[in-house]
Amino acid sequence: MFSSLRVRNYRLFFSGQVISNIGTWMQRIAQDWLVFTLSGNNPIALGIAVALQFTPTLFLSLWAGVLADRVDKRRLLMIIQSLTGAQAVLLGMLNLTGLVTLWQVYLLCVTLGCMGALEVPARQSFVAEMVGRDQITNAVALNSSIFNMARIVGPAIAGFTITWVGTGWLFIANAVTTLAVITGLAMMDPDKLFRGPTIPRAKGQLVEGLRYVRGRADLVTVMVLVFFVSTFGITYFTSLAIIAANVFGTQADGYGLLSTLIAVGTFTGALMAARRGARGGPNVRLLIISAFSLGALEFVAGAMPTYLSFGIALIPLGYATITFLNTANSLVQTAVSPEMRGRVMGIYVLVLIGGNPIGAPMTGWLADAFGGRSPFFVGGAVSAVAAVACAAILIRRGGVRSESRFSGLRVLARR
Repeated sequence: MFSSLRVRNYRLFFSGQVISNIGTWMQRIAQDWLVFTLSGNNPIALGIAVALQFTPTLFLSLWAGVLADRVDKRRLLMIIQSLTGAQAVLLGMLNLTGLVTLWQVYLLCVTLGCMGALEVPARQSFVAEMVGRDQITNAVALNSSIFNMARIVGPAIAGFTITWVGTGWLFIANAVTTLAVITGLAMMDPDKLFRGPTIPRAKGQLVEGLRYVRGRADLVTVMVLVFFVSTFGITYFTSLAIIAANVFGTQADGYGLLSTLIAVGTFTGALMAARRGARGGPNVRLLIISAFSLGALEFVAGAMPTYLSFGIALIPLGYATITFLNTANSLVQTAVSPEMRGRVMGIYVLVLIGGNPIGAPMTGWLADAFGGRSPFFVGGAVSAVAAVACAAILIRRGGVRSESRFSGLRVLARR
């Protein structure tokens, strides 16, 4: 289950991510609650904030994938983490001094979104450089376990801290946690990285990446499924603040507890994915089953009558969600050539996150017009239908092809 941790460079990365991701989730909860309170508990305002944070992905993620293939990913990640910490400090100081306004939070959401759009393709493709191709599936799953362990701890800390001292200090705390990632990256041994071929700067590299994916019908199908599930199904993360406050009448601690219950499921799912990753590669059947399960469980959660039953229903929903995301990520990473990985992951990030500017405002509008439960019903139905449709296509095409390069030889294997 923890085989990737035998690699020293990955252990350093893993340790830094444990600390930093807790801070990231503390800031995420604090930011959502700050927007919600500044706007007078307006669901649409919260949807706008989320949309603004993810809109830069639409414009930057493809270029970020090209950048990840061209430059030293380790140094690029250090620069981005430094800028992310600066953004958190600025938002925290505005909040603590009482000068913060909604438009300032919106502007800083865009800034954070720019950093995220540049960081995610580099971080995703850097995983393979740290552990090598044989350990990608395990390492991706362990990354998710870090992320989701942080989703258990971070929201719980944030929910109770907000009720004591407000949101401002949580932004400062997140800035401090970015130092853990920067330190881990600085301590790595560059000579022990499994670097892909050097890609010199040249015209047409972005188009080359798009053509590569377009020529792979199996990758296109997986990415279409990821787009629909992430845009319409996984928007329930945005809905939690709305349903906690407007449906069940709880405060910040109630919102934090719901986020933690989802994280219990996602953390468990990530550990199981790591165990599967130690035994073999990603599975297309599991991708389809988890996507359909996510949709069905989301629909069921939306129908839960009480706060307690709703919270319990979030646990299996979190499990299905992380199983789907881990499987999709691993399938894409193991199905591409190393020299194309950064650009393909840039496209993957675009379809994974780029739909948020559509999904987040839609979630706010649905909640405002039809009640806080409606995003769960709509998102669940769309995810389940997309899973069935993509299953039919993948069955007809024979699954996802695995592609790698070793000593100049191309090996193609059917999974």
